[in-house]
Amino acid sequence: MNLLEELLSNYMLTTAVSSWLAAQVIKTAIDAYFNKGINWERMTGSGGMPSSHSSFVVSIATAAALQYGISSSMFAVCFALASVVMYDATGVRRETGKQAVLLNKILEDNPFNWKPEEFEMKLKEYVGHTPLQVFMGALLGIGMAFLVKSRYPWI
Repeated sequence: MNLLEELLSNYMLTTAVSSWLAAQVIKTAIDAYFNKGINWERMTGSGGMPSSHSSFVVSIATAAALQYGISSSMFAVCFALASVVMYDATGVRRETGKQAVLLNKILEDNPFNWKPEEFEMKLKEYVGHTPLQVFMGALLGIGMAFLVKSRYPWI
């Protein structure tokens, strides 16, 4: 069995990667709809609807539950990881994004008469998520775990 076949035979990994990809495509499409054009940075960027981080970790936790059972150590570790990631997305990372918006506004107003090259790059504002974005990412992750499972009849 070659490397690619081995990777594709891993239900949990395939589920997580598929879920992340689906979330990124959906996020890019939603952004393109509202902004009347495709911003390809959304395909790899964080923030936005739905949360690809939540989708990724919830899909792997759901896959672990389906493959090993909810009493397994594998599910427990995945559940704990998913909880930390989703808490962080709506907490620290969301606050970081809010601060970036404010700092970018201050830099645009240039209160310190800095030279343009001193603040050329804007801070990244899309880093966290609203609770709704995290929730929708989690729902996508659960759905993707069940969808991908249909390709793995031995699970």
